[in-house]
Amino acid sequence: MSASIPQGAPSDLQEHLARLEQLGLLTRIDRPIDKDSELHPLARWQFQGGLHETERRAFLFTNVVGAKGEAYDIPVVVGGLAASPAIYAAGLGVPVDQIGDVWVKAMAQPVEPVLVTEAPCQEVVLTGAALQTPGGGLGHLPVPISTPGFDAAPYLTATLCVTRDPENGIQNMGTYRAQLKADDRLGVRMATRLSGAGGYLHWQKYKALGRPMPCAIVIGCAPAVLFTGPQKLPVDQDEMAVAGGLMGRPVRTVRCKTIDLVVPADSEIVIEGLIDTDLLEPEGPFGESHGHVALEDFNMSMRVTAITRKRKPVFVSIVSQVTPSESSVLKKVAYEPMFLQHLKQVLGIRGIRRVVMHEPLTNLRKVIFLQFAKGTPKPEVWRGLQGAATLQAQCGKLVIAVSEDINPENADAVFWSLAYRSDFSEDLLVTPYRSSGHGPKSGRGALEGTLLIDATLKHDMPPLALPAEEYMTRAKAIWEELDLPRIAPQSPWHGYELGDWAPEWTGFADAAVAGDWRATGDQTFARRRGGLKPETPVRAAEAPRKS
Repeated sequence: MSASIPQGAPSDLQEHLARLEQLGLLTRIDRPIDKDSELHPLARWQFQGGLHETERRAFLFTNVVGAKGEAYDIPVVVGGLAASPAIYAAGLGVPVDQIGDVWVKAMAQPVEPVLVTEAPCQEVVLTGAALQTPGGGLGHLPVPISTPGFDAAPYLTATLCVTRDPENGIQNMGTYRAQLKADDRLGVRMATRLSGAGGYLHWQKYKALGRPMPCAIVIGCAPAVLFTGPQKLPVDQDEMAVAGGLMGRPVRTVRCKTIDLVVPADSEIVIEGLIDTDLLEPEGPFGESHGHVALEDFNMSMRVTAITRKRKPVFVSIVSQVTPSESSVLKKVAYEPMFLQHLKQVLGIRGIRRVVMHEPLTNLRKVIFLQFAKGTPKPEVWRGLQGAATLQAQCGKLVIAVSEDINPENADAVFWSLAYRSDFSEDLLVTPYRSSGHGPKSGRGALEGTLLIDATLKHDMPPLALPAEEYMTRAKAIWEELDLPRIAPQSPWHGYELGDWAPEWTGFADAAVAGDWRATGDQTFARRRGGLKPETPVRAAEAPRKS
């Protein structure tokens, strides 16, 4: 990065983008880019091209065109929210290692929003006939196609969908996809599964009342506000106040023009409308974050009543579909500290060190790794496994516990631990009756099982068979001196002891690297003995010498 992280969360999206550019985390793309066939595939290569997450950038497209020759005067940003943890952290104005602390504090100490009467998000207001003019309603927005070749239409993806409970008046903000249907109509999908969308629960109440549901879809706002959308907070908790906790100051809000909701005043674009609670409309296909294309479902139909925006807004979209993606980073950096805080502080699990939600392909929810301190009692390991599997209905189909020498972000290391530290006759538990949760619907039942595995180190073992750290470090320096291809060390990248090791063996190893291996040979020659079967451990035959 070219500069230090500014203190305090940015107030709106454009301030955030200016900070990213200052930090060297934003790339401007000024050549014409077709939003319908080129924009998302170009951004997707950051995740499918073998780049380390530290190399990912926000892409700001300043010359956006459409499949029919349209030219848009609104730039589009992709990756600007969470292409990497560093970009996400910049949206909160904190270092990456403080993201979890900021979330825990915000949930414990929310800051109530303030209401203003004039707002940047209402500098331009389109209503009535202006919404139905071709290219005048939704058509004037540069909405990209996320999965060209599979998606049925352009989709709003980086949304903050605001609804209100008609009984208690508490608003909810969620991130739901919305398909362009007409210049004044959207198809909106809100998850109906267990622990799904708060907006869907509101829809059920409006349906019971026989009234359409007001909904405001915010496109582009202060990152701290948008980050609350994917987070699973209590349904009766106003996310706007949690966003204020993340920012350390109240969020400025304003009343919508045509519906009775309040939205962030400094938003880029707000789409107001009414969602039908009687008739549903086919929606999809759309490439989903579970890594499959979601096929057509009957979902909500929203009639747009107003589009309000800044005079010069920026349209924001996120890379979702197969993970890792911007969508998964948005969840990962917030979900992991929330799970760790639950295990540590709510359940009081001893020895828990980290919670890592597996991101590549599996999209966080299905596979969770727990890291424990060496020597953590077995009952604590199992309490942790069960706690992680039951905190959210959608998370924790497979939960694996490993010891602190295993990097839970390295699936190969986890498989190594499973192979050598688990006895599946007693370290494995399968429980039934889990909701099948987030995933493709083809051939899937409503219920599935949960698999818990204790792959922690349960007794001393010999060292990991890699050169010791000092020798690998020395070799890395030579590698760089020779200007060989750039390497990114993957843990474990050096050997280390695991408890089963004697001091005389360290002496043998030190003698070997000093070229004194003959001395070791002289010592072992003197210890020769008969009456033994080959492969008899020395310690078993020389019990008095046992260290």
